[in-house]
Amino acid sequence: MLSRTLPRSRYEETFAETVDWPLLSRLMRVDQKTYLPDAMLTKVDRASMANSLEVRVPLLDHRVVEFSAALPEFYKYRNGTGKYLLKKLLAKYLPAELFERPKMGFGIPIERWLRVELKDLLLEYLSTERLKREGFFNADLVEKKVREHLSGRTNHQYRLWSLLMWQMWRERWLTR
Repeated sequence: MLSRTLPRSRYEETFAETVDWPLLSRLMRVDQKTYLPDAMLTKVDRASMANSLEVRVPLLDHRVVEFSAALPEFYKYRNGTGKYLLKKLLAKYLPAELFERPKMGFGIPIERWLRVELKDLLLEYLSTERLKREGFFNADLVEKKVREHLSGRTNHQYRLWSLLMWQMWRERWLTR
C-alpha cells in the first residue's frame, strides 16, 4: 500500500528453494516448514502443557525425517495412498484398522461451548439490543442464528464464534 514490495512468505521462500524437486516433495517441505510448526505442533504443545503432559513426536526424530526425505516419492505416495512405506511397515505389526482410518483432528468443542459453557456470554455479547445499539451487524439475523444454534436445529458455531470473538475484542480494544 506504500509502494513497497512485500517480503516473500515462508511458503514462497520454501517453494522457491525447492524449485528442482518433484512437486510432491516440494509440497511436503512447505508443510514441514510452515503448517507443521505453526499449527499442528503448536496445538499439540499447548494442549499437552495445559494438561501437564510431556508429548513426544517420534516420527519427527531427525533421523526419520532425513531418511524419509531421501526416499523417492514412489514410497511416499502410491495409488492414492499417502505414507505408503510407513503403512506397509505398520501392516506387519498392527491391525490395519489402527492406521487405515480417516484423520482425527484437534477440534475444540465450540458447538457445545456456545450451547452450554459460553451460552450466557454468547447471549450477552450477541444480544439484539446490543447489536442494534452498536449498528455493525444485522441484529435480527444474528438473533435468528443464535436461536437456531441454541435449539440444536442448526450448527452455526463458526459464524457465532467469529461474531463473539469480534464483539469481545472490540469491547476490549476499541471502546475505551
